[in-house]
Amino acid sequence: MTPIAVLSPADLLQLFGHFLLLSMLAVGGAITTTAEMHRYLVVEHQWIGDTQFSSSIALAQAAPGPNILFVAVLGWNVAGPLGALATMAGILLPSTTLALVATRWGRARRETRGVRAFTQGLAPLILGLLIATGWVLATPYLRDSSRPAAVLVLLAVTVGMMLKTRISPVWLVLLGGVVGALGLV
Repeated sequence: MTPIAVLSPADLLQLFGHFLLLSMLAVGGAITTTAEMHRYLVVEHQWIGDTQFSSSIALAQAAPGPNILFVAVLGWNVAGPLGALATMAGILLPSTTLALVATRWGRARRETRGVRAFTQGLAPLILGLLIATGWVLATPYLRDSSRPAAVLVLLAVTVGMMLKTRISPVWLVLLGGVVGALGLV
């Protein structure tokens, strides 16, 4: 495990600010901005590595509680409790405020053409962001795996099950965990 970086107050403020901006892009949830989080934390600043990034998300997603917890785990792995506070405050403040205001405004105008068009137009954006997230999370396992074909099969089965069935994603996460624990991927 990579040691936690010691960030200066300026770095913590910059971390907070970056997650503040990401919050405004996280239309389909914070997980849709994972590709940009990876670029910022791993590629640009090298505060954590590829494997630690992916493991942080996997750990938070496997734990009970809100989906957003992965942001706190990433912040913790970057700079301990202050990193977790910076990332969570940054990702939650604008989106929470915007959601409250926009929900009240949109509810009062839900039958207007503009509100309906906006709602329908978000679907391709969210889909694209989720595909980018999946790619970022899968890449380290494809690169470092001794069985890249098995990883691709697991990915294909997961995508196929999500597209063709109404099975809960929790079962697919469990399947991935079992396949990984057995050493098949």
